[in-house]
Amino acid sequence: MFKLVAPDVSYHQSFLESHKEWGGVHQDGAGVFMANDVSTAEGFAAWIQQLTDAEGVQEKQGIVPCTYLWITEGTRYVGAIAFRHHLTPALLNSGGHIGYGIRPSDRGRGAASWALQELCQRLAAQEEPDRVLLTCDDTNLASAKTIERAGGLLEDKRTDADGRPFRRYWIEVSRRLA
Repeated sequence: MFKLVAPDVSYHQSFLESHKEWGGVHQDGAGVFMANDVSTAEGFAAWIQQLTDAEGVQEKQGIVPCTYLWITEGTRYVGAIAFRHHLTPALLNSGGHIGYGIRPSDRGRGAASWALQELCQRLAAQEEPDRVLLTCDDTNLASAKTIERAGGLLEDKRTDADGRPFRRYWIEVSRRLA
């Protein structure tokens, strides 16, 4: 059974296994960047603190407050989902409120669909925002289906700065309490 939990150092080994599956660099929704040392216990703990602190940051240079949650199954790190509390012009165009990623070995098990629906339920209970924006690459049909299963309505398709087409979806989270 999947759970959404705050990032925690107890998942270090499982996270490292996932990180290796992703190729050791970026992991969608996880907030990990090349500059982050996630391999050592000290570096991992510092990165966890950075994720925790992201919820209270003041908007600066396009960085907005963000809540990071991990999708887990027992002691196993399965993936991550992130909620950006508001949108800058860049996020409104192509980033959205929510990003998520599932480790490759756990894809196809419904973890992303479950996590997205769970997060939308939590947002509905907070009564803000009324709706959330999600984007995905136009060719990422699995992500498009995940968003659509959660109630996502396609607003449009756009092209990013590199010429890659992507989709923009809105989910009305306030409807979940009706």
